[in-house]
Amino acid sequence: MNPKAVTLLGILTVVIGAMSFASGAWSSTETDDGLQIEITRKGAGKQVVLSQGAKEWFMLIEVTPENAVILRQEKDHERYLVDESETHDRPMTADDVDTAITDYINSVKTRVQKK
Repeated sequence: MNPKAVTLLGILTVVIGAMSFASGAWSSTETDDGLQIEITRKGAGKQVVLSQGAKEWFMLIEVTPENAVILRQEKDHERYLVDESETHDRPMTADDVDTAITDYINSVKTRVQKK
């Protein structure tokens, strides 16, 4: 199996394992390239924090019966490089939340590998 497939499989294992954990934080996991991943259940939503050295990526998905809000932040040391939010006019399903978290982790992982 090629190294990228093994790494992706490792990330998916972390994400799926964390998503099946009913509540609270799942212990932090470190990937081969030193990326720490922690996923926490927040009501009907979730929060993910990824870090590598002084860089940190954060995503919070809050789900209410009326809508869903997604917050994304990226910072290097204490300087925010990204600080954005989006509101959806409908609540996200559990599958929507899981897909958004997985996509975010994969996008961060891809950016980290390019450097």
